[in-house]
Amino acid sequence: MRPAPQQRYRTVESHDRAVVQMAPMEFGSSADASASAGPRYIKPGTNLRTDARMHMASSNGRSSNGSQGDSKLELFGFDSLVNILGLKRMVGEQAQASASTRDGENAGIAIGHPKGGGPYYLIGRALGPEVGVSIGLCFFLGNAVAGAMYVLGAVETFLDAVPSAEFFQESVTVVTNTFVNGTAAGNATTISTPNLHDLQVYGIIVTILLCFIVFGGVKIINKVAPAFLIPVLFSILCIYIGVFIAPRPNASKWITGLSITTLKDNWSSDYQRTNNAGVPDPNGALLGLYFPAVTGIMAGSNRSASLKDTQRSIPIGTLHATISTTMMYLLSVFLFGALSTREGLLTDRLLCAAVAWPSPAVVYAGIILSTLGAALQSLTGAPRLLAAIANDDILPVLNYFKAYEGSEPHVATLFTSFICISCVIIGNLDVITPTITMFFLLCYAVIMFMISWTFTVVSLALASLIYYYVSLKGKAGDWGDGFKSAYFQLALRSLRSMGANQVHPKNWYPIPLIFCRPWGKLPEDVPCHPKLADFANCMKKKGRGMSIFVSIIDGDYHESAEDAKTACRQLSAYIDYRRCEGVAEIIVAPSTSIGFRSIVQTMGLGNLKPNIVVMRYPEIWRRENLTQIPSTFVSIINDCITANKAVVIVKGLDEWPNEYQRQYGTIDLYWIVRDGGLMLLLSQLLLTKESFESCKIQVFCIAEEDTEAEELKADVKKFLYDLRMQADVIVVTVKSWEADPDRSGGSKKDDPEVYRSSQSRIRTYISELKEAAERERRPLMEGGKQVVVDEQKVEKFLYTMLKLNATILRHSRMAVVVLVSLPPPPLNHLAYCYMEYMDLLVENIPRILIVRGYRRDVVTLFT
Repeated sequence: MRPAPQQRYRTVESHDRAVVQMAPMEFGSSADASASAGPRYIKPGTNLRTDARMHMASSNGRSSNGSQGDSKLELFGFDSLVNILGLKRMVGEQAQASASTRDGENAGIAIGHPKGGGPYYLIGRALGPEVGVSIGLCFFLGNAVAGAMYVLGAVETFLDAVPSAEFFQESVTVVTNTFVNGTAAGNATTISTPNLHDLQVYGIIVTILLCFIVFGGVKIINKVAPAFLIPVLFSILCIYIGVFIAPRPNASKWITGLSITTLKDNWSSDYQRTNNAGVPDPNGALLGLYFPAVTGIMAGSNRSASLKDTQRSIPIGTLHATISTTMMYLLSVFLFGALSTREGLLTDRLLCAAVAWPSPAVVYAGIILSTLGAALQSLTGAPRLLAAIANDDILPVLNYFKAYEGSEPHVATLFTSFICISCVIIGNLDVITPTITMFFLLCYAVIMFMISWTFTVVSLALASLIYYYVSLKGKAGDWGDGFKSAYFQLALRSLRSMGANQVHPKNWYPIPLIFCRPWGKLPEDVPCHPKLADFANCMKKKGRGMSIFVSIIDGDYHESAEDAKTACRQLSAYIDYRRCEGVAEIIVAPSTSIGFRSIVQTMGLGNLKPNIVVMRYPEIWRRENLTQIPSTFVSIINDCITANKAVVIVKGLDEWPNEYQRQYGTIDLYWIVRDGGLMLLLSQLLLTKESFESCKIQVFCIAEEDTEAEELKADVKKFLYDLRMQADVIVVTVKSWEADPDRSGGSKKDDPEVYRSSQSRIRTYISELKEAAERERRPLMEGGKQVVVDEQKVEKFLYTMLKLNATILRHSRMAVVVLVSLPPPPLNHLAYCYMEYMDLLVENIPRILIVRGYRRDVVTLFT
């Protein structure tokens, strides 16, 4: 299969800031190189369809015909990091068929700029499509009904300020000032309110006018917004000036000026029970009336699709709105409590206007413009929220409300206007506001029964019906199900609920399989290297999650069964002693390779199977002359690739810091191949530990010489920003083998001694194998398997590792820990040679994690 046409970057210049030049690393191109799925750069947002066979072949590091295609870093097998932003499903590929991803199997993630939706988007992506749509629609209704509330508030204030504008006779309510044991005491007070029909007529007119503005689009709304905001801010300032200079001449008899005595008199509660026009019942209804006043802080979130930088603007704007309004509300409570008598606070519905300087008309105008501005926000945000729900294509019945990118949600706006006008016809704020509160509280998860059990039951019933309908008729979302995370925490109870399907990357948890004693010498009473337990905890957020510690006893099962049980008890006790959440397993097998193959196939249940194999690097294999280690090491890695398990190999385990050894410096990632984001995830998990929390992350991107380094660097930084990961990005370019004419003649005199020693050992080993094969008249064999020796490829691979090691030492000699991609063992290749490559890669690097991902993405924009 030929690759798609490649996009090449410009030639890298030596003075480029983003480029760290690297010595030659390519070893020429073969005739079949053009036919291999070579590395290519794919811009974010590019819509691709990847053939499943090619995807699996590239992920395994082998082409579809069993051979291994050449690339700039040929040993690493599959796509090099020039394809970092072509990590296909993780970054650049749109989901093609979301209907097949309900349970997360083969889940393609729809990436790109989110279509907005504010709280709905957050809830839906966190708790799944059913909960998201149910609460999102209720939140939409809350915003739509809130528009009616604001319109009625503006109309009521206008009619209070201009009584002559009324068409019908105003209503009069009688309020007693105090109640003692249910008996009225004191004089009665009358409260005049606008007639219901006046509120309806003016309310419908105002709603229609606002809808015309909304239909004009966001640009017109943004132009109109200052006309609402500036007078409101000025009226607030006038109120506070009036409070501090009160009482003025001709002031109301209730206004005492700021007084400690007045504050003390008003401090205790003395609620009044009235009809619809007065102060409502204090047993919950007062909260229901007041709560909509604090929902305006969501206005920016509801219009998130119109924001330039959503990640930055929404948190800053919402926090500032919350802090400023909270301070203003609290300050007003104390100021007015010290300014007016209790009777004035109860009966003067516009006391703030009576106090304002220089005239009440300023506050009347401010209140009207404030409520109209809030109504405009509701009528702007609600349609966009409904359009965002429709665009997710969960409920087919909502397809009429879809709004494509760059267009206004006109149909959704028309539907919102209909709901708003319907509520305006009710004409009673005390009926509308509890409804708004219930719809909002479904999103805020506040205990609602304390306000009104009737409205609560109705709201919950509506949400439940929507949830049930979405479950039956809705299409699957492609952002995962947050309940699966809880199932991981309750593994044994929830195993049946999770099933055996693959989990979505959002809910992916590392379940490390810790290989305790594959090689190396430990005291008999120490069943596992102490630092392996520490490292296992580093792979889990806050130490939570399951680890599986395994060890293999060589021998016959019937003879060693009791020894295995004893060893398992010792290992379990040791795990508890090291305070590591996990379980112990001991396997008896004829050899380590056979035992591990059994483990990797059978260990775990359902989705609680281990997904990462962790083991220490066999540093002692040559020193102790353990010739069986290379074949065992290669066999384990190949088994992990076949079983689709990630691999993390730790070199320098003895120097791994414990929780009390704080590290300062950098965590350096040499991201060479596509790994589903595992290396990024591991670096972020390390930062959550006290020992590494002071470190910074550096990402070194290994790319082709022809790449446009500045553009690649910018795209990688944008990718990390979208994942909310902070890291410095450095692009390391690769020159071709032909750039070094001396390479064609073999090694050079200035090659390092360690490189020449590796060459010498490999030549000697190959010579011995060939002599044995000729003597015994059999094919070339290693570890009982037939192998093929291509000395030119051995030279290429060895030199690749030398230059990669030199690059790491040049830039990361002082790094706290280095993470680098693990190359897969080449097919039918000598295991001894592979160990020599790995030794050359880790030479003189004190602490390094060699990481290989698998055919699953472990990070996503929804994580």
